[in-house]
Amino acid sequence: MKIAVAGDSAGEPLAIALAEYLAQNPGYEVAEISRTEAGPDDFYANLSDRVATQVLDGTYDKAILCCGTGIGVCLAANKVPGIRAAQTHDTYSAGKAATSNNAHIITMGARVVGVELAKDIADAFLSSSFDPEGKSAGNVRAIDAVDAKYHTA
Repeated sequence: MKIAVAGDSAGEPLAIALAEYLAQNPGYEVAEISRTEAGPDDFYANLSDRVATQVLDGTYDKAILCCGTGIGVCLAANKVPGIRAAQTHDTYSAGKAATSNNAHIITMGARVVGVELAKDIADAFLSSSFDPEGKSAGNVRAIDAVDAKYHTA
């Protein structure tokens, strides 16, 4: 699984710690992409847009975004048509983001969760999968329909 991990100025230290941890799993190809060759993005919205777009185009399968609270990067990522991002500060929500919401991205706040909890949250998300025939499939299709309604080409 190809995983992008990134953070803004507040979230970058957590993103780096998560990327180093996840890279130890031989089943993961992890890229810590908080910064581009030009340096850090000016705003977390730009970071979220860049990473979410790379998830949609297949460069990465999943992503984890970090900022101070996890809220800003989540809001910004969800503005990208087709993306489902979920703010997660506990393992239950992280697992459900995958199994019930088919989230592409989870977000965390570096000022809200510590590194060890963040590792557990990442593990819960990445080890869970969505069942397209399961009981949550209808809800995900409805989310996608709302997304399509407001994001027409």
